[in-house]
Amino acid sequence: MGIGGVGRRGFVRAAAMLGMVGMVQTERPARAAGGGSPSSVPVLQSGAGRVRGTYLPSSPETVRWGVLPNRTAEPVVSVASGGLLTVDTVSHEGILEDQGRDPVRFFGEHGVPAGRVLDDAKAIAASAIPHDFDADGPHIVTGPVAVRGARPGDVLRIEMLELRPRAPYGVISNRHGKGALPGEYPEAFADDPAAAPYLNLFGNMSVFTPVVDGRDGPRGVLPTGGRGGVEFALAPFMGIVGVAIDTAERVHSVPPTVAGGNLDIKNLGEGAVLYLPVQVPEALFFVGDPHYAQGDGEVALTALEAPLRATFRLTVIKPGGRAPKVAFSYPFAETSDHWIPVGLSDPDGPVGGQHTSLDDAMKTAVRNALAFLHTELGLPLPVAYAYLSAAADFHVSQVVDRTTGIHALIRKADFQQ
Repeated sequence: MGIGGVGRRGFVRAAAMLGMVGMVQTERPARAAGGGSPSSVPVLQSGAGRVRGTYLPSSPETVRWGVLPNRTAEPVVSVASGGLLTVDTVSHEGILEDQGRDPVRFFGEHGVPAGRVLDDAKAIAASAIPHDFDADGPHIVTGPVAVRGARPGDVLRIEMLELRPRAPYGVISNRHGKGALPGEYPEAFADDPAAAPYLNLFGNMSVFTPVVDGRDGPRGVLPTGGRGGVEFALAPFMGIVGVAIDTAERVHSVPPTVAGGNLDIKNLGEGAVLYLPVQVPEALFFVGDPHYAQGDGEVALTALEAPLRATFRLTVIKPGGRAPKVAFSYPFAETSDHWIPVGLSDPDGPVGGQHTSLDDAMKTAVRNALAFLHTELGLPLPVAYAYLSAAADFHVSQVVDRTTGIHALIRKADFQQ
């Protein structure tokens, strides 16, 4: 059992916790932390408000910190194929060691009262869950969830039904040796007095970002040192969505794999569908790394990291069923507007060594896009290749997770005829 897993006694405790559904506490509209415009984003504590289907809170008994479930992991709950699952996810930002492993103090320094810090974040930060800041990933990973009937060779269809912010603030970070410019930043910030307010205990960068209401919905607001405001729209999605890979080895939470994990594809918002090839019995589904917004590339290291209440529908698809054929061997996604083939530089992630190459990720994304257009839509391969060159877009998902990612956007409207 990996770090943070629960045994039989922990399973019973977790099962009792899962009985918490419905209106347990009263939600209140929030004001943006540290002042500013009102925010309609509530502080949504664990167990408060509406949930759908099976409810899974994040607690020291139901999470792993920095590692992913593998085939030996014990599920904390199970759902039937086609069932709904609601997970209260927790962001690692604000509780990591370079931020003091004390979210009340960290967020308090940015004007957030202790009562407006999530209780589950406090509990995880104060717990005895082992976490090595240098060796482990940063992510709080909730699960695994057994999906009854899932077997290796199947596909798990994951529908992103609802992604609801749990706090009116988040954090964007850059750390030593990481990001798109390792060795340049955050080192270059060290002697800049203007950068001092954004540096944490280890000289890493953490930019606190309140959420306010804009004309078109909630927006993140970045500090600018008195030079005018910088705001951007929120577009929540889960950075980590995955199933366990078939290994007994310790699985680092940072690199994505053929089984999903830290894909960091910003298109996987509400209404999106992700298909993942099942590797182990019951799939052992997990989630983590909630985001409020991310640019393609995620160049600093993190997105706007902040907690989400995520509701999924999990459906097992057997071989020959209604899923793209490429999804039986590789992650594949879709939205109402696009089909999204995925390419990774190293689909084995940390298990067989680590390989990082945007060239390799691009080639795999193109191969998977060609296979989809040819197999599912019946295009001759020369025509499929021509279409991708003339009309499809290939985006860098992220360059900061050891394994790099590129995904294609194929417009469904182009094939309506």
